Amino acid sequence: MALYLSVKEIWRSKGRFLLFSMVIALITVLVLFIAGLAEGLAAANREYLAKLDGELIVFQENVKLSTLSSRINDKTIRQINRVDGISSVGPVGFGNSTIILNNGTGENLDISLIGIEPTLPGGAPALEGRNLRNKRAYEAVIDSNVAERANLSVGDTFTIKSIQGTEDEYFELSVAGITDGRQFFFQPSIFVPTTIWDKIRPQAAAGAANSEITYNVAVVSLEDPAAWEAMAAIIQDNVDGIEVVDPVTAYESSPGYQAQQSTLNTQRGFTLLIGILVIGGFFQIQTLQRVPNIGMLKAVGVSNRTVGLSVVAQILAVTVIGVLIGSLGTIGLAQGLPPVVPIRFTSDALIAAILSLLIIGPLGGLVSVRLALRAEPLMAVGLSS
Repeated sequence: MALYLSVKEIWRSKGRFLLFSMVIALITVLVLFIAGLAEGLAAANREYLAKLDGELIVFQENVKLSTLSSRINDKTIRQINRVDGISSVGPVGFGNSTIILNNGTGENLDISLIGIEPTLPGGAPALEGRNLRNKRAYEAVIDSNVAERANLSVGDTFTIKSIQGTEDEYFELSVAGITDGRQFFFQPSIFVPTTIWDKIRPQAAAGAANSEITYNVAVVSLEDPAAWEAMAAIIQDNVDGIEVVDPVTAYESSPGYQAQQSTLNTQRGFTLLIGILVIGGFFQIQTLQRVPNIGMLKAVGVSNRTVGLSVVAQILAVTVIGVLIGSLGTIGLAQGLPPVVPIRFTSDALIAAILSLLIIGPLGGLVSVRLALRAEPLMAVGLSS
């Protein structure tokens, strides 16, 4: 009975209910895009660190886990390697550079230039082509974002620009392999041997590459990955001047990461609150207009339970239709966005956002249910004031 009453009311006023479903659809699009933006920005910040092939990252102490401020030398690398329980240690250096596109006639691509030791932790496995093998070869493994945006394939040659001193220096690199997405600090990444990285990275003066390379961090692979917490403490006790953390702690401590995620989560929370108020306001007005009809139903013997369930069914139907339209619309819009827009949808984030949107419907409609239950039969025949 409750479902019948609900469907009849929706069908009788289908234009009004469809219009409100579209309002819920717009709220859905906004919530899903904020969720996708939060995930996309987080991935652009943490992607490389989150996919590291090691359990621990070693920083210079007292740099607040800043990858760019940290400095690690070969002596420190050797000391870490001598600690029992260490499988291997890979030095990693970071820098920024630019890939020249269309012979410099178009907009160039800014990238993160990451120096690694071939076969040691810290690199990226080539999914196409091959991994780096020669420490002195001018070749690179590029991530999928670089391959897509620079239109590069395995075997291609590209030019990067690096500022050394006050001059622009240009270097030719060949694509040895292509890996998956490995963005670092919001930029796509290319991986080169540390010897080449030290020559082509931005320098304070031209030709200022050091005879002894200074890296930014070291990535540690353990013999027993499950013992990473204990090993972090052991490494710090045995090697001076370092701080050892897991990758999650490293990227969550990066500048602006927590503030960025908190801001976007706050926006999502306020959007859901607005959704509750909008849905509540619509159904409250809808129920007030139907008070005489509800009173008449009660006068002919329809129970409060049936009336309440019919209102809840209406709320759920309108919310589900709106969320479905909004979800499909969001997926369609996302397909047309350029790759530079940091929108990323994961199954967990989508499920959480959609469930929260489905919950706000009944929450917003609680007031209208209460109004429906309080409607008096005498009001329907005008015998009550």
